[in-house]
Amino acid sequence: MFKILEKKELAPQTYMLRIKAPEITKKAKPGQFVIFCIDEKAERIPITIADIDKNEGSITVLVQEVGASTLRIGMLKKGGSILSIVGPLGVPTHIEEKIGNVVCMGGGFGIAALHPIAKKLKELGNNVISIIGARSKNLLLMEKEMKETSTSLKISTDDGSYGQHGFVTDILKNLIEEGIKIDRIYAIGPVPMMRAVCNMTKPLKIKTYISLNPIMVDGTGMCGGCRVTVKGETKFACVDGPDFDGHEVDFDELVKRQAVYKKDEEISYKIAKEKQLMRKER
Repeated sequence: MFKILEKKELAPQTYMLRIKAPEITKKAKPGQFVIFCIDEKAERIPITIADIDKNEGSITVLVQEVGASTLRIGMLKKGGSILSIVGPLGVPTHIEEKIGNVVCMGGGFGIAALHPIAKKLKELGNNVISIIGARSKNLLLMEKEMKETSTSLKISTDDGSYGQHGFVTDILKNLIEEGIKIDRIYAIGPVPMMRAVCNMTKPLKIKTYISLNPIMVDGTGMCGGCRVTVKGETKFACVDGPDFDGHEVDFDELVKRQAVYKKDEEISYKIAKEKQLMRKER
């Protein structure tokens, strides 16, 4: 059992959980993830590690209610526990010393996965320009943490309620037009956002890494559910990724595969939400 040391709501239906997991923290690195199973009847849920505290022996994760299982995780409380957490899984993000000017771009929930990467890049002496964005100010995540782990932080919101009005790609475009030399980009967020970043950087030959979160079941390469096509070859996000060279990813296929179970997920979430409301009314 894994004890929940802290739980906090960061945005509507988005929660931060700090969990005691000393064995995982011994080996966890930026870019890796864990798989939750909250009880004997729960499904396995892959969740990116948003922070690692080796001294405390804890990991921090962010969970957004998008389906029945994440709804259940969102109902957990401080002092409670999770039956099983497997990890760290996946290949750690490729991070080097003194790459130079590195732009870290996070959109929406992707900011959680971006945070440990930016943190490590700065620790190794890189100039980290972070760009984070959300649909509106109340949905922006981890601003304080990203500011602490970046050399400079720029913010955008789709509705203009905070920071620059527009998208994270608009800020990237401004940096490029200003003539700022960019040596590498890490972009994590919704697929359309990562695709837009890669379309912008490919002609400029700026190395761009993205993190993929396709449908995943076991997290060890057995089920094949998280397969993606990279440079014309089949890869599995759980064991070959989740990071890939964004210029080599088949985004058309990725978008189609992401939508395969969308309707089923919506129905499952609706049923779970109705059950939750019924319990509250009793």
